[in-house]
Amino acid sequence: MTRRNVKAGYSTQSGFGLDAFSDDELKSIHLATLHVFQNTGIKLEHDEAIEIFAGAGARVEKHDGYAIVKIPNYVVEDCMRKVPKTVTYYGRRPEDDFVAEDKRLGFTAGFGESIKVIDLETRELRSSTKEDLATVTKIQDYLDVITIIERAVCSGDQLPATQSIHNYHAMVKNSSKHCFLGFGGGENAKVIIELAKIAAGGEKAFQERPIVTAFVCPTSPLAMVEECSSSIIECAREGVGISVIPMSLSGASSAASLASVVVQHNVEVLSAFILAQLVNPGTACTYAGCSTIMDLRLATSPVGVPELALLSVATAKMAQFYQVPSLVGGCASDSKIPDAQQAYDFSLTTIPAALAGANTIFGVGAIESILTFDYAALITGAEQAERIVRLVGGIDVNDETMALDLIHEVGPGGHFISHKHTFNHMKEMSQAKLFDRKTRERWEVESGGKSLSELAYVEAKRIADTHVPLALPDGVEKEMDALLEAHEAQFLLI
Repeated sequence: MTRRNVKAGYSTQSGFGLDAFSDDELKSIHLATLHVFQNTGIKLEHDEAIEIFAGAGARVEKHDGYAIVKIPNYVVEDCMRKVPKTVTYYGRRPEDDFVAEDKRLGFTAGFGESIKVIDLETRELRSSTKEDLATVTKIQDYLDVITIIERAVCSGDQLPATQSIHNYHAMVKNSSKHCFLGFGGGENAKVIIELAKIAAGGEKAFQERPIVTAFVCPTSPLAMVEECSSSIIECAREGVGISVIPMSLSGASSAASLASVVVQHNVEVLSAFILAQLVNPGTACTYAGCSTIMDLRLATSPVGVPELALLSVATAKMAQFYQVPSLVGGCASDSKIPDAQQAYDFSLTTIPAALAGANTIFGVGAIESILTFDYAALITGAEQAERIVRLVGGIDVNDETMALDLIHEVGPGGHFISHKHTFNHMKEMSQAKLFDRKTRERWEVESGGKSLSELAYVEAKRIADTHVPLALPDGVEKEMDALLEAHEAQFLLI
C-alpha cells in the first residue's frame, strides 16, 4: 500500500453551497435597515411594547390608537448582539432535539396554517379539523427528515378565539419533536406555555428544555399589531423562543423590486428581535420568512415561483449575516393536486434554499397556494427532501474516498462489487422508497401500475394507522385537557 502523508494547509469544502450575495451587498442591506429604523420607523399598536421601546431610547410619535417608533442605530446593534447565535429546538426527549447552527438542514410540513385538506379516505376536499392536525403531526413524527413540527393545518372545527391552543394540544400529543405554531396573542400564549410546561414535565424541566417556539408575524409594511407584540412579550418573559415570519407580497404590501422586499423584511424581523431582547436579553430568535409576489393579473399570492425561491435564499443569507438560525419557505405548490406541477414547484423553491444553507425549510405537503394540505404531497415531498439532503451533502474528497489503492488493486477491466470498500460505502448511496427505480416488469407486479400519488396516499394511511408517537407522561393528558377546558369555558359563556 502506498504511503500518503497527512496533508497540511489543505483547504476542504464539505457540501455544496450557494453564495447569493457579496459581503458588501449584505452590509448594504443592513445599513439600509438601520436607515429605515431611524428615519421611517415601525408602527406599534400595543401600549406596553411602545413603552418598552421608549424606555430603551426610541423616539415615539403617538397617534390615535398607535405609535410610530423610530429606533436609533445603537439600540438595534446592541440588541442584535444579545440574540443567541445557535438555538436548540428541544424535543420531549433528547434524541428529538434539532440544533440550528452552521447551516444544518432540516424540513417541516405545512406552510403556515392550511384551512383545507384532501381527505385521506375519500380524496375529497374539505375544511381541516383538529383531528386532521393530529394525523398530520403523527405522520411528521414518523418521518426522519422532518426535524421540527409545524402546525400544517388549522383546527377549523374549534372556537376561533382558542384555535391556537387546540392546535398545540393536538401537536404535542402526537409528536415528541419540537413544535412551532402561532400563539394568537398574549393570553393564548400563557395557556400554550402552561400546556408545554405540563408536557415537558414541569416548570423546571421546561425552563431547561423549552419544547415549543412561537411564530410571530409582523404585518407588512412595517407594523406589529397587538397580537404580535403581546405574543413576543409573553414568550420572552417565559423563556420561550420566537420565530419571526413576515409575509410580504412584492407589488402589494411591499415594493415590486425584490431588493426592497429584502430590506423591508429585514426591518420587520429585526423589530421583533429587538422587542424580545429588550424584554429578556438572550431570548432565542429564529429569522424566518415566506415572502413572495402578488400576481397582479390574477390577484393571487403564488408560492411555486422563482421569486419565493429568491426571497427564501435572501432570508437564509441575512440570517447568516446576523449569525442566527433561519427558517424559510419552500416545498409548497400552487397546483391543486399532487401532480407534475406540484413536483416542479417543490424542487424550484426548495433546492436553492437548501443550497443557501437554510436551517429549516417548511412547506412540505402544502398545495393550492398553501390553502390546502395534501397527504400524498407530504409523503413524496419528504422523500424528495431526503434526496436534497444527500445532494447538498456534496462529495468528500480524501484519501479514503479517492480509493487509489483499490483502483490499483482492481485494475483495468476489473470490478468493485465484492470488495470491502464497496460494502463500507454502499450505505451512503441514496435509496428509493416510493420513487421508482425498478424495471417496468417489476414495477407492474409490485405496484400494480399505480401512480406515485396513489402509492403515497396509501403510505400516509399506513403511517397514520400504525405509528405510535411517544406517549405523554402518566396523568399529563388529563391535566392538559382540564386546563384547556377551563380556559375555553370563558369564551363559551360569552
